[in-house]
Amino acid sequence: MISPKDDCSLCGLCKVRTNIVRPSGDLGSKVVLVGEGPGENEDIQGKPFVGRAGKILDKALVEAGVDRDRIMITNTVKCRPPQNRDPTAEEMEACRPFLISELEGREMVVLLGRSAIKDLLGYDGPMNAIVNTIQEKDVDGIRIRFLPTYHPMACVYRKEARQKLADAMSMVREIIS
Repeated sequence: MISPKDDCSLCGLCKVRTNIVRPSGDLGSKVVLVGEGPGENEDIQGKPFVGRAGKILDKALVEAGVDRDRIMITNTVKCRPPQNRDPTAEEMEACRPFLISELEGREMVVLLGRSAIKDLLGYDGPMNAIVNTIQEKDVDGIRIRFLPTYHPMACVYRKEARQKLADAMSMVREIIS
């Protein structure tokens, strides 16, 4: 697995970040959860999913019986986009080598949210048409099995999204058990 250096300057996000947010959890896990990009708390702590979205994700993991330490969690980009905006295609492309090296050899890659789904699957249609369906795709010469689902923040106002995220985490439990 390759990792961005502390002085990474492959895109403009390096000018506004506090920390590079590297993967957390079990770096050798069969399952990887991929979010869109770090938020303010993640930027400060240098860890993915430690803010509000992280609390929602943690709740879904606990309810599904998944120990967060048994999976790897990362993002499409390793630096926080300003004002928590979605990462641009150029920013995701700059971080692509790091992300692909994190995904190689995994049984399942869970894509949390629209940006991660668009970046890795190239899908830009309605979320409900693809959520919690197994997708296989070659990405940069590597065959990867994906499970696209809702980002934890989508669960704040949408009961359907909460249930779909819970169902996805139950699927993760089956893989790591």
